[in-house]
Amino acid sequence: MRAILAGGQSVAETAGAPIAGGHSIDAAEPIYGLVAMGLVDPARILMNSNAKAGDVLILGKPLGIGIYSAALKREILEPAHYEEMIASTTRLNTPGTDLSSMDGVHAATDVTGFGLLGHGSEMARGAGVSLVIEKAKVPMFDGARQLAEDGVRTGASGRNWDSVKHMVSGEMSETERDLLCDPQTSGGLLVSCAPDAAGDVLALFARHGHDGAAIVGRVEAGAPGVSVV
Repeated sequence: MRAILAGGQSVAETAGAPIAGGHSIDAAEPIYGLVAMGLVDPARILMNSNAKAGDVLILGKPLGIGIYSAALKREILEPAHYEEMIASTTRLNTPGTDLSSMDGVHAATDVTGFGLLGHGSEMARGAGVSLVIEKAKVPMFDGARQLAEDGVRTGASGRNWDSVKHMVSGEMSETERDLLCDPQTSGGLLVSCAPDAAGDVLALFARHGHDGAAIVGRVEAGAPGVSVV
């Protein structure tokens, strides 16, 4: 328990956040978590509803954490893939602070429990635009792709698909759909920015250790939705 609390404190300190206050709950198993609270300059808020037609889409981390987690629970996750999972989930989304002050960056969201298609759909609906996701360009953990092909998936990926399929068009294999709907713990940022800002955004991600960041699609005018090509 001391190691868990010390780990949480060290990550909070790395993020520049003091831990203050707290409360306890009575549960059958140990639970530990933190909630972030703070102040932000209203002029520097990046919302998911400001994506603009003509933008490119950049994803900060590969997909597949949910599948890795499912494999871990089944005790079939290889040690190298476990290390890959831990490295990704413990990498803070520190580029977000700098993104908010960059010219040409219009919108951002984090890809977490609803998967790329779920959070992409929210961005499309909020901005009133159409997102085009180029599936071949979406970074995915190789191990997660193989596990998905072997039938490893989370229950949440199916629920995620059911909640967004009315907004999604395009051809996908079952494996591709599972990966694009895979719930992410500490997933990457999805950024909508002007094409001439994309190079600077990718360089920013790289400086923060997000070497897997990649352009995964674009924003077009049209009815809110996500097209997978």
